[in-house]
Amino acid sequence: MAWSSDPLLPELMPWSAPAPRTGRDWVRAPAADTLRARWQRLMAATGDERSVLFRPSRSRTLRSAVTQLPGRASSTVRLVREQGPCPEPELVRHGAFDRQWLLPDHRLLDAARPELWRVADGSQLFAVAQETPGPAVVFSAELPDGHRARGRVTVHPLYRRPGGREPNLAPGLTALLSDRLGCAVTAEDLAAWTAAVGCHPAAPEAAGSGGVPVPLAADPELWRRGTALGRRVLWLTTFGARCADPADGRPGGRPRMPGGQRPFVRRPVPDSPGGFPATLAYDAQERALLVGGGRIAPVPEAAWAYRAGGERVLETWFAERAAAAPATADPGSPGSPGSPDSLEAVRPVSWPAVWTTELIDLATVLALLAELHGAQAELLRDLAAGPRIGTDELRAAGVLPTPGWASRPASVLAHREEGPEGQFALL
Repeated sequence: MAWSSDPLLPELMPWSAPAPRTGRDWVRAPAADTLRARWQRLMAATGDERSVLFRPSRSRTLRSAVTQLPGRASSTVRLVREQGPCPEPELVRHGAFDRQWLLPDHRLLDAARPELWRVADGSQLFAVAQETPGPAVVFSAELPDGHRARGRVTVHPLYRRPGGREPNLAPGLTALLSDRLGCAVTAEDLAAWTAAVGCHPAAPEAAGSGGVPVPLAADPELWRRGTALGRRVLWLTTFGARCADPADGRPGGRPRMPGGQRPFVRRPVPDSPGGFPATLAYDAQERALLVGGGRIAPVPEAAWAYRAGGERVLETWFAERAAAAPATADPGSPGSPGSPDSLEAVRPVSWPAVWTTELIDLATVLALLAELHGAQAELLRDLAAGPRIGTDELRAAGVLPTPGWASRPASVLAHREEGPEGQFALL
């Protein structure tokens, strides 16, 4: 199916930025308590030992003087002298569907992308194009951390300012769509439509480095069908954090399978006190996830088979946590990531119960997303056969090309952000 005449995601959401780059893996972990323990270990070290644990880079050393991350109450004292409490860990999106914790401290991150942190709040949605096989684009409520097997990750926020203000859309786009479709079109409608046509395996693939095509319906009924479907996709991909509407079957909180289909722990994970499961497998006959000696069922096979970024989501989720298992002896050099005395070696001593809950939540979201794939594929077939608002029409209406200012972050005036050593900067 050819979509060469349709606009691309970067044209519709023109402001984007590279995802944050940490420069050191120990600042992110699947458990917040792990990060607090690592911080305490760093604070207990002095002199050369602290430097070795920190692992300086060209961008960050213990003496780097940097500003506070926007909206995050972390210290700006140089790390060589820091003795204060741990910055409060914050959830980020690691890859397409994994939610992990990060220390939101500008002193620890090689390229933090403050412009993205400035708009990362309870109203924001972030779109990230994905590698195939899997969905072409995934939305998240958390700031994406840039994890990908290969290639750079570009983040498209839905809003340019905090509080869900000033949509990051091509100027005039919503007005044109409202006029053509005969209904009011909002930024969230556009995000829902993009999720409906882009967040499934049969979605239009990225056109080289140009971005993911986002075909726009010119038929009002098709548009309404797509946005209704997309709101459910957004609700699921954000784990219930966005687009909740109990009247429309999207209650607030964690998405759940219908009664009688909900997965439960049938055998404890792990199956022995203080244990740490070493493998994850699927029993298709029993529709069960086998987590070491533990067992979770029923889990639809579609959840187990779900891929994003070319990888099976549940397997990559588990691999991240298996890597957090208690460290064993390693010949790595002192302080190196594989060394027993590195900060990465500060890990949980047993499988946290909350990880089992998170695994059930993830399997539920993947299963419910897979149930929508048929309706999404049908939407695309009808879209391909019907009238669309293509790039030529957007250019004729003056919506494209977008003006230069639309691809730059919005200025945030009169916003006090702490600079190095407790000073304040006006941005």
